[in-house]
Amino acid sequence: VQLQASGGGLVQAGGSLRLSCAVSGRTFRTDYIAWFRQTPGKEREFVSAIRWSTSTTYYAESVKGRFTISKDNAKNAVYLQMNSLKPEDTAVYYCAGGRPIVTTIRRDSYYDYWGQGTLVTVSS
Repeated sequence: VQLQASGGGLVQAGGSLRLSCAVSGRTFRTDYIAWFRQTPGKEREFVSAIRWSTSTTYYAESVKGRFTISKDNAKNAVYLQMNSLKPEDTAVYYCAGGRPIVTTIRRDSYYDYWGQGTLVTVSS
């Protein structure tokens, strides 16, 4: 399974960005696609996830109401629409695929496949 993240960039606080994650290969090996983010010196942080089979979505409290995850089955793609961005959203964002169970969705160790990361910078 290959994942490719794109869509990062520089945006002012309050602005919006949409990240894309293209999924290819043996996609049946992934039931969840998630977004994590990481800043230097910090652990990777769960942002959001979507279950491919049911479209059930999950969000970190810090982004709930501002970010929306969605998918396009025909394109094998997952998107993260980020609105009302804050400087603290600045990070490298990674998309990941795997088959976690509900209680482990937010744990990066339960994802087997990772994209290369895309940098989001939010200026104040």
